[in-house]
Amino acid sequence: MRIDVMGVGFDSLTMDEAVARARDLMAERRAAYVVTPNPEIVMLCRDDPAAMQAVQGADLVLPDGIGVIYGAKILGTPLRAKLPGIDFASALMAQMGQEGKSVFLLGAKPGVAEEAGSRICTQYPNLVLCGTHDGYFDNEAPVVRAVSQAAPDLLFVCLGAPKQEKWMARWGALTGAKLAIGLGGALDVFAGN
Repeated sequence: MRIDVMGVGFDSLTMDEAVARARDLMAERRAAYVVTPNPEIVMLCRDDPAAMQAVQGADLVLPDGIGVIYGAKILGTPLRAKLPGIDFASALMAQMGQEGKSVFLLGAKPGVAEEAGSRICTQYPNLVLCGTHDGYFDNEAPVVRAVSQAAPDLLFVCLGAPKQEKWMARWGALTGAKLAIGLGGALDVFAGN
């Protein structure tokens, strides 16, 4: 059961539980996606029904931001932990790297995903970087095709909210990725920017 914070339902999990659930989703071999709303995304969802639908349709909705944690507590339904998307992604990659799984990085300015991939592969040497694409595109079809041809275990979609949530809801199943995660500006962080 999800915890409602101003209309957005959040999964109340610890980091270890969230990573385990993500791994279970990947093992199901279907298109699954994870969103990590912060308070701004919660407010955006209240004004954008398509964004709300995309967020609520996610397989995992993790609270990224202390404002969400405080909001849930004030409403009398506390969440177990704040789970920043970048920390969740790092914990997941650490486990996947031990098994030689693959990741595709989508988003940010040209060149950022490649730099992020280089640094990620240095940190997790057995993780396979199977592709990158910047977030500056008008036509989704070639991007979806590139991801599908790479057949990643994990897809980071870093297009900013609500674009990334809507993108995963619409195109996720066609990418062939076992799990997609919307991570906003995470590629810039991973790239050291």
